[in-house]
Amino acid sequence: MQKINLAVIYGGQSTEHEISIKSATSVVANLKQEKYNILLIKIEKDGTWYLQNGNDIQTSSNAASVVLLKQDGRVQLLNLNSNTLVHEVDIVFPVLHGKYGEDGTIQGLFRMLDLPFVGCDVFASAACMDKDYCKRLLQDQGIKIAPYRVAYKWNAKQYDFANISAELGTPLFIKPAHSGSSVGVHKVESAEAFEHALSDAFNYDTKVLIEQNIEGIEIECAILGNEEAKPSVLGAIIPQKDFYSFESKYKDEKGAQLQMPADIEESLADEIRRQSLKAFKVMNCNGLARVDFFLSPNGEYVLNEINTLPGFTSISMYPKLWELTGISYADLLDQLIEFGLNRQY
Repeated sequence: MQKINLAVIYGGQSTEHEISIKSATSVVANLKQEKYNILLIKIEKDGTWYLQNGNDIQTSSNAASVVLLKQDGRVQLLNLNSNTLVHEVDIVFPVLHGKYGEDGTIQGLFRMLDLPFVGCDVFASAACMDKDYCKRLLQDQGIKIAPYRVAYKWNAKQYDFANISAELGTPLFIKPAHSGSSVGVHKVESAEAFEHALSDAFNYDTKVLIEQNIEGIEIECAILGNEEAKPSVLGAIIPQKDFYSFESKYKDEKGAQLQMPADIEESLADEIRRQSLKAFKVMNCNGLARVDFFLSPNGEYVLNEINTLPGFTSISMYPKLWELTGISYADLLDQLIEFGLNRQY
């Protein structure tokens, strides 16, 4: 069987650069070596693309800087150091989180090259990355979301803690509209904390969401497939601190309790899975996504966000949920690559 030339692109220019490297490390470790010629392309924080040496995920010092080039109907890697063609590429797996990775920008590049890739297309990637517009589209189709308001950098002074807390209650959540991994997210209960949180969130984005707090636990559902996508079993995240912050996700092993499968009634689990699949289709997603909800103690739930390129680290929920559903990490990667190759554009 002829091997597939698979380019794994990772790193990137977002605040989630290091998380991307961790995800890529797990992806490469679980790819079936007999099926793929694996080309590792690391995007440094300055935007330079490097073809890594062998399986060296981390070091770029001796790597060749490269670009993707369309020539004679084939996509190839061009070594910019020697101006020579390095390798043909059949499909790309962009293991990139955040800005320039899962926001539709690099997906647009792949589409321009007519190069198959793993994951959601341009529109779904861009729309799901913008928490504001994603919520608008979901709400339009009857999917419940938490009440929120939008602040822009140029009009932020019009938002007063007293007025907005009177409308949405306290505590409030403040989060950048275009970021993941809880970067720049704050839970606030005072005017002083509100001002600080807004200022910090604007370090990451020019648009910020001010959102009503939903008491309860986070429920996550993994979706896999194109036209006939399917949902996984559900997982639950029970924060051991104020909320599921960046530190809780990646630094503090005791920051949250993961419950897989989620300990909720089967009828409710089925309903959340149906809503996850509906949201996936409303946003025109394909390949994969993770749909996150907040579930209150009385059984009511709201959709929090859709992550079109969720974490793929060894402890990430997306691969763990599929392992629990009956698909191993390695087989999951095979299916994702197959969905990318067979997608109808």
